[in-house]
Amino acid sequence: MTTAAVSREASPVRAGPAPRFEYLPVALFGAVMGLTGLTVAWRLASARYGLPSLVAEAIGWSALLTFLVLVLALAYGVKAVTAWPTVLAEFRHPIAGNLFGTVLISLLLLPFVLNGINPLLAAAAWVTGAAGMVVFAVLIVSRWMGSRQQLAHATPAWMVPVVGLLDIPLAAPMLGLPHTQTLTMFALSVGLFFAIPLFTLVFSRLVFEEPLPAGQRPTLMILVAPFVVGFSSYTATFGRIDAFAEALFLIGLFVLVVLVGRLRDMPRCCPFRVSWWAVSFPLAATAVAALRYAGHADDAAIDVLALGLLAFATLVIAALAARTVFGIARGELRRLTS
Repeated sequence: MTTAAVSREASPVRAGPAPRFEYLPVALFGAVMGLTGLTVAWRLASARYGLPSLVAEAIGWSALLTFLVLVLALAYGVKAVTAWPTVLAEFRHPIAGNLFGTVLISLLLLPFVLNGINPLLAAAAWVTGAAGMVVFAVLIVSRWMGSRQQLAHATPAWMVPVVGLLDIPLAAPMLGLPHTQTLTMFALSVGLFFAIPLFTLVFSRLVFEEPLPAGQRPTLMILVAPFVVGFSSYTATFGRIDAFAEALFLIGLFVLVVLVGRLRDMPRCCPFRVSWWAVSFPLAATAVAALRYAGHADDAAIDVLALGLLAFATLVIAALAARTVFGIARGELRRLTS
């Protein structure tokens, strides 16, 4: 649901004598989303196929640590304090501003990790993320309708603010909070409703306008999210997989196949940047949806598909993590966000 290449288009406005980490984009929280989604996928695989549960726990702790580092110790916490005008400029940008939803989506997903540590903390994260996501969606839609927008700005990042509402129902059944049914129905309904025109708008921009710049191509994978996250959100809300849910999953698979083909040349056309993390959450969410669907279909071919998607998502996210850590260790963080 996550890119640096988009965020860098925001014109930085420096304030104060020594702004720090002003070059870091808010889309870095896409790494938290990808790691948390992979945690859920491995838990499902552990329950269904007996895979080691320690893998899921290790990935979950990595997601939590990444979130804490980004918020408190490094990136956006320090940036917000020392370079607030830059943060404000990024928020007002017609493309980069949409990616502030990644922070709120991270809060909606982290309860999958936090619930086993501290249920109260997990509930607090979910409530904060849900409230923030609703407010953020209203704010961004009001911005879109309040002034004329340019078709060139209709990139996959536009899916994040409103379609991100689909992440609200995911952890709700696990938390067992009272009086959340209406909220989850609201999030599911609005998220799916807006997914249709937004997908159409972005698809039209991709077909009729100039191709996305090389640095923004990883964001294409966001187009998978409305369908696979919509599938998981629908099943979490209603507790069943019916024909509509199955259709969402199958459409997501089709879009994934198309986009994987489009992104296969990415390593040659676009040197590694943290914007590549944009592919992580859609891949993890697809693996989660496939594993849930495998439990419903009870078919060996679907099991093979689910395990294949899990392996693919794990390899991609492990490679992204290794390359990111390697770059930070070599002091390349500024270059990797450029």
